[in-house]
Amino acid sequence: MNGIRLHIAEQGDGPLVVLLHGFPESWHSWHRQIGPLADAGFRVVAPDQRGYGRSDHPDDVDAYTILHLVGDVVGLVRALGEEKAYVVGHDWGAPVAWHTALLRPDLVLGVAGLSVPPPFRGTRPPLQAMQERFDGRFYWNYFNRPGVADAEFARDTRTALRKFFYWASGDAPGAGEGKQPLVDPERGWLATMPDPEALPAWFTEEDLDALTESFSQGFTGALNWYRNLDRNWELTAPWHGAVVTSPALYIYGDRDAVPAFPGTPELIERLPALMPNLRREPLKLAGCGHWTQQERPDEVNAALIDFLRAGSGS
Repeated sequence: MNGIRLHIAEQGDGPLVVLLHGFPESWHSWHRQIGPLADAGFRVVAPDQRGYGRSDHPDDVDAYTILHLVGDVVGLVRALGEEKAYVVGHDWGAPVAWHTALLRPDLVLGVAGLSVPPPFRGTRPPLQAMQERFDGRFYWNYFNRPGVADAEFARDTRTALRKFFYWASGDAPGAGEGKQPLVDPERGWLATMPDPEALPAWFTEEDLDALTESFSQGFTGALNWYRNLDRNWELTAPWHGAVVTSPALYIYGDRDAVPAFPGTPELIERLPALMPNLRREPLKLAGCGHWTQQERPDEVNAALIDFLRAGSGS
C-alpha cells in the first residue's frame, strides 16, 4: 500500500497490537513482549521498520519522513486485514506511534510510547535548535552528516552495538545523571563509550547476534530517520498545537537519557494536563535505562496488558 515491503514477526489472535522498535534495533527488541501479549488475547505484530533488518531500505533520504513512517503503519494494518489497531512504540518507534494516533485517530484503538513522550511540536526546527544549543555536538547533528556515523558504526557492527546498548542502559556508570549525548565530531561517538567486559543480564549474546545480523545491510537506512528531523518539523506544521486524543500510556526509565533532553522533563510533568486520554500518570521505572521493554520486561508487559485489556474490554 505504501510501496514498501515490511518483514514482520507475528503471534496470537484477537485485537491487533503493532509493536514499533527504535534505533538501533529491530523487531527482536520486542521478543519478550510478543508471547505474553499474545497469551493475553491479542494478535501481536512486530515489524522491522523501513530501513531496518529484512524490510526494504529505500536509497533516497527523503523516503524516511514521519509521513512515510506513519504510512507504513497504516499500510501494515490494512495488509493484515484489520481496520484498527493498538500502536506501541519505543525510542524512534514512539514518535511513529504517537504520530499515527495524531494523524489517523480513526485507525488507533490506543497508543503507548516507551522512552520518548508524545510529540508537542516546538517553535524551531530540532536539528537547527540542537546545533546552536550544543555547538553541533548533539548526536542528532552528528547523525545528520552524510556517511559519517554510517561508516563509524559499520566498521565493527557487533562492537558498535555492544557499546551502544551498554552505554544507554541503566547498568552503565553515570546513567540517569542528566548528561546529554554529545559527540566529538572528529573522534566519533563510539570512542568515548565503554566496552563492557560482560553484557547486562537482560541482553544476551544471542540478542546481540540477532541485532548484529539485522544490520548486515548497514546503518544508513536507520540514520536517514534522523536526517529528516527538520523536514518532519516542516511537514507537521498543520498539526502544531494538536494533541493525541486516543487512549494513551507513557512509560520511561529514570536512568534513560532521552527523558532528560532539554525541555523533556517539564513536558513529562505536564503530560496529565496535556493529554486528554492519558490513562494513568506516566510510569517511571526505577533503575531502568533507555531500553525500556528489554531492561524491564515484566513491568512493561504488565502495564501494557492492563492498558490493552482496559481498551478492549477483555
